[in-house]
Amino acid sequence: MAPPRLIATDLDGTALRSDGTISARTAAAFAAVEDSGSTLVFVTARPPRWMASVSHVVNHRGLAICANGALLYDLHTESIADAHLMEAAVVAETVALLRKAVPALTFSVEYPDGYAYESDFPLGSWDQRFGDGRPPVESVLGRPCAKLLAYHHTMAADDLYEQVVALVGDMVTPTHSSGRALIEMSATGVTKATALARFATRNGITPGEAVAFGDMPNDLPMLGWAGTSWAVANAHPDVLAAVDHVTRANDDDGVALVLERLYGVGRAG
Repeated sequence: MAPPRLIATDLDGTALRSDGTISARTAAAFAAVEDSGSTLVFVTARPPRWMASVSHVVNHRGLAICANGALLYDLHTESIADAHLMEAAVVAETVALLRKAVPALTFSVEYPDGYAYESDFPLGSWDQRFGDGRPPVESVLGRPCAKLLAYHHTMAADDLYEQVVALVGDMVTPTHSSGRALIEMSATGVTKATALARFATRNGITPGEAVAFGDMPNDLPMLGWAGTSWAVANAHPDVLAAVDHVTRANDDDGVALVLERLYGVGRAG
């Protein structure tokens, strides 16, 4: 059988190790995809400002779908190729409704050109690693944004997600991609799948010619779109229940193992 024309993979928790690095085996598998003439697309919740540590693995070639589908990022030029933002009025109304119902929430926003966060929003290890030392702000309102994030210090992630969907699910597209109670919101209808489908259509690629890998609920739309879907063994239970296949965990090169089999290279074992 011919190899897939499109490989779409999440990064953190899926293709990357838990410490955020890319193993030599996974890097070689990525190279095999491109050497075959197939298209490799990173599809991630990461903002573009976090992509520099990954783009060198593919020699700054190709595109990445960032911020859960809101931003299309050109790895070669390190620039935004397309954006689907939340309007400023929608951001303001969403924050007001959520703050009224769940007063302990704190917020941050991702813009195409940076980010802003409230003083009580906890910066995670990735923010500390890739951040630019930007100080907190009194308000994250006033500008269109690629992604609005809401954090709660004590709630379970799935519980907070259900509450956010009930409160504002008709105004924004909520999801989550970490073990923390951190909900990520995009403009209505914007998901990893919508961005990936647009990219595939422009390049004459059908879902049946695509294979996708993921680990968290924000990957579910993409996994549902692709003709063949894979989860890593460490994936969220909802993802494990939804995919066609399960490979080894991210720390055990699960994505690389599948790519080696698909493209006939490497160890494949």
